[in-house]
Amino acid sequence: MSEDDPRDLTRRFARLIRRSGPLSVSQYFGEANARYYASRDPLGGEGDFITAPEISQMFGEMIGLWCADLWQRSGSPEKIAYVELGPGRGTLARDALRVMERFGLVPDIHLVEGSPHFRKTLLENVPRATLHEGLDDLPHDRPILLIANEFFDALPIRQLVRTPKGWRERMIGLEGEKFAFVAGDQPLEAAMPESLKAAENGAILEVCPAATSWMREIADRLDTQGGAALVIDYGYDAPQFGSTLQAIRKHGKVDPLEAPGTADLTALVDFSALREAVGHNGTEKGSSDAESETKVSKRCFTTTQGAFLERLGITARANALAKADPTRAQTIAAAHRRLCSPDEMGELFKVMAVVSRWEEWADPAGFA
Repeated sequence: MSEDDPRDLTRRFARLIRRSGPLSVSQYFGEANARYYASRDPLGGEGDFITAPEISQMFGEMIGLWCADLWQRSGSPEKIAYVELGPGRGTLARDALRVMERFGLVPDIHLVEGSPHFRKTLLENVPRATLHEGLDDLPHDRPILLIANEFFDALPIRQLVRTPKGWRERMIGLEGEKFAFVAGDQPLEAAMPESLKAAENGAILEVCPAATSWMREIADRLDTQGGAALVIDYGYDAPQFGSTLQAIRKHGKVDPLEAPGTADLTALVDFSALREAVGHNGTEKGSSDAESETKVSKRCFTTTQGAFLERLGITARANALAKADPTRAQTIAAAHRRLCSPDEMGELFKVMAVVSRWEEWADPAGFA
């Protein structure tokens, strides 16, 4: 049976459940997505979904402009690294770097990508790049400009459900031969905040330990190296109840419990949890006495994707592209609308910037 045969993972999960009991949503999500991304290129019209960089070059160009502007206003450090998490084919990096170079910013390029399908394509599309599977081996001797576009939504979530017996882990078991959501047996009441203990039966709370871990590591690097991070994803800005788990195949939603490993599993990103993971305190760079280190604050900025792109000048760029090639004017206008309209990606997608105080980095453009 081939690696990407959906029956393989379905049977594996069924065996695990029969042998050891229900799986956590997190385990199911993580293993299904690992199989999914290892076995295909999901992007584009022939794939399962399309991301903003694939919609239009304008998106990557605005990201490149954001990086170049921040770099210039922060003293134009000679050594700097462009880091992108989950770069896919490298479309965003290619478009962004093209703009950066026009402003004199020629960073080292470090792309963090685990998919073997994408890693091969990345070396063709971004030949100067160094590829990584995590943050551990990134350079430590220079500031970073880190971009994470639609990265956090693909990290596995935990789901907690309120039952008549209290809060329990939401699990995936079997009803006959089909997967079904069930509540776990282990009480979670002691770990829940007091404000959530009286939630209605059936309430679902999502948490993403993996997102917290990634964001803390990013924040630690900004503390020690300087620079900024830009996170763009679809999500919400305050904690909320409800399941946002979904599966996407051929540009449509499908049952997330059907044929695991053959659809992209995602969940909305809790930006309030990302801000909490960043934390409010770092240590003053250059202090040699740990006991006398001065506390400083990293700065977090949040807005919607539509507002962010408009403030950076995407409308002017769309007009310029349409004027240069009138035959593509309608296509360009449609892409602009899809990226910025509140009815499409403009409101659902949020943008968060985290800027370190080190090296006197300026406040970023696009947030006011």
